[in-house]
Amino acid sequence: MCVPMLPPQKQKPAAEADAVHRLGRQLASLVGPDWQQRSYGVAVSGGPDSMALLWLMTSLLPGQVRAATVDHGLRQGSDEEARMVAGFCARELIPHATLTPPTPIKGSQQAAARTERYRLLEQWRKDEGLGHILTAHHADDQLETIVMRLNRSSGVGGLASIRARNGTILRPLLHWRHDELVRIALDEDLPFVDDPSNSDSRFDRARLRHALASQKLLDVEAASRSADWLAEADDAIDWAVERLIASWPDASDIAVIRDEGYPPEIFRRVVTQRLRANDGGLALRGASLDGVVTAMKNGRRAMVGALLIDAVPGLAGTIWRISAAPRRKARK
Repeated sequence: MCVPMLPPQKQKPAAEADAVHRLGRQLASLVGPDWQQRSYGVAVSGGPDSMALLWLMTSLLPGQVRAATVDHGLRQGSDEEARMVAGFCARELIPHATLTPPTPIKGSQQAAARTERYRLLEQWRKDEGLGHILTAHHADDQLETIVMRLNRSSGVGGLASIRARNGTILRPLLHWRHDELVRIALDEDLPFVDDPSNSDSRFDRARLRHALASQKLLDVEAASRSADWLAEADDAIDWAVERLIASWPDASDIAVIRDEGYPPEIFRRVVTQRLRANDGGLALRGASLDGVVTAMKNGRRAMVGALLIDAVPGLAGTIWRISAAPRRKARK
């Protein structure tokens, strides 16, 4: 019987294959040995970074990748960018969805848009039954974030900056440079757009990006590695504090805060963990956290959101209790 010869599969050039394999190694380190059995969603804005990530992922795991574009509707042309991504995905047979907020963005525009973006992506991930969402944050983004956090006097947790893994969100490109991703987009003839907000001087990050563009003193890749180690240190401190609290004789009483001569950073974490045990949505960091700790150490009542912290009589300076603040009477 004559068996017809099939044409050989087109091999990727060495540089392209290396880039794809490099992404595979990053995913393996973030997800684990079964990373190839997972399904992934890629957040694609239409910029060169996210388009390169989408190309890399579909080359690495064909048939296991979906894409989503969030259109906040905050600026003219954003809908056209979403349609560009949708058109590319349609041609490449990549399932794609455009996600839009149900109501207009309010408040601090960039912060509110970011919160809504991740909310929409998480809901899409659940609806599609995907294991993870990938974003295209890279080493240059990481350096910008580190410098911004330095300017805000951030501690270990803040200087860890952009995490490679945060729940179901993965950021496998944190050791890739922006120029590398642009080169992939150009070499593969991928369509992409430049978000005008990236150069809008009204935004802190855009001004910082412009300032860092020409600097040669800071090593971008070294800064990204430092952020990795700071993230490990931050996780290690939290791990130690969880076990320290578990050793207390009254550990099951989430209203209790103890201080047995702990170093300042450990005590700050103790206070933070106990407050969040009482109110999971509480945001407490930096100067506001230091103010609470100072009040506690000075024997004063501290109020955090809807919670009060009072010293235990006779044990002031070593044990405190958390309680709910009394509700304010409605004005007539």
